[in-house]
Amino acid sequence: MKIYGIDFTSRPSPGKPITCLECCLDGLRLEAGELIEWRDFEGFETALQRPGPWIAGVDFPLGQSRTFIENIGWPDTWAGYVDHAAGLGRDGFRATLDGYRAVRPPGDKEHRRATDRATGAISPQKLYGTPVGLMFLEGAPRLRKAGVRIPGLQDGDPERIVVEAYPGVLARRLIGRQGYKQDTRSKQTAQRDDARKRLLALILHGATQPIYGLKVDADPSLAEDPSGDRLDALLCAIQAAWAWTQRETGFGMPDAMDCLEGAIAHPIGG
Repeated sequence: MKIYGIDFTSRPSPGKPITCLECCLDGLRLEAGELIEWRDFEGFETALQRPGPWIAGVDFPLGQSRTFIENIGWPDTWAGYVDHAAGLGRDGFRATLDGYRAVRPPGDKEHRRATDRATGAISPQKLYGTPVGLMFLEGAPRLRKAGVRIPGLQDGDPERIVVEAYPGVLARRLIGRQGYKQDTRSKQTAQRDDARKRLLALILHGATQPIYGLKVDADPSLAEDPSGDRLDALLCAIQAAWAWTQRETGFGMPDAMDCLEGAIAHPIGG
């Protein structure tokens, strides 16, 4: 089975491309292959239209929290509110989320989905720091337009499947909260370099097997990228491959998954 791990960005550029690692899943062995970098959204959009069968793990939130959607009065279906958000445009979306946050009391400004709480992910409303809100805005509407299948959210082409990945939950499981990536050159340290190498070495020596049931083969050079994007693409591919192994039981999505929110491809309690 062809597996794609995609480390996403809300504003791709030559210096910060969308990073895709193409892999092959043979039984329970995942082998990493070609690394692809898209410097604009066109490359990502084209890849989504490639004939299947394939499954991709994308590192951005596919949904917003039910609390936010209900409070702000957006459409009460995933497709409806994704289309609504896209219609706002980038500036309008940012202004809407800023306005919502401005009138909320402390501690109730940004909401997390059930899957965010379970995996330690931040709120998909976040616009600053790691702007996953903008990643949602740029990513989810493109998945809608591409007509891919998103388990629990969109009944699209069953040969082109996309699940939400979150490298952080796997990285923390293996090396704790030690930082292993940094886009800013002045903050790229030997300690982060060592953490990436250790993380990848653990993966290659079987540390993912108790969590995802997979043996992983990959080039150790994936750990040389100080931004961590190439290594994160591998982590996304691992989660996508695990979801494929769970295809007979809903691709590993929780039985009680909220159809507005979606869920990260990661075993509950893993």
